[in-house]
Amino acid sequence: MNKSSIKFIQYWIPVVIWLAIMCWMSTETFSSEQSSRFFIPLINFLFPWFSHGAVDWMHWAFRKAGHFTVYFILGLLLIRAFCEASLYNLKTRGAMCALIILVLFAMIDEFHQSLIPARTYLLSDIVIDLAGGMMALLAVSVSLRIGRYNKEN
Repeated sequence: MNKSSIKFIQYWIPVVIWLAIMCWMSTETFSSEQSSRFFIPLINFLFPWFSHGAVDWMHWAFRKAGHFTVYFILGLLLIRAFCEASLYNLKTRGAMCALIILVLFAMIDEFHQSLIPARTYLLSDIVIDLAGGMMALLAVSVSLRIGRYNKEN
């Protein structure tokens, strides 16, 4: 295997695997009805004084935090792949390509969910997804700037 094939496997296969996991998470297996079977009893156990509305809100917040987190990880994996190992080679073009993929996949993911009876298409979920992905890109950018600043001083 040549060096470019190894780099491709090392940096793009994790992206592909994560996208496959995300597609699985968009199925009925991770619907609100399914996740409520686990999280609502857990929330009730941990916070027995919460009202029904508070428990529902915590379940909703957990699900939205899941959207943010999953796309944050995707953003990190994409920027890693586009920068081919060295985040110090971060270029605006790589970040823009990562952002384009984040936008496209968020839209495709929500469309996919609209085709599943137990799932729904929500524009707000796309916004949350993109916020997670963009936060990852911002975190990498800020980390690099801090690293450069510390290196120079």
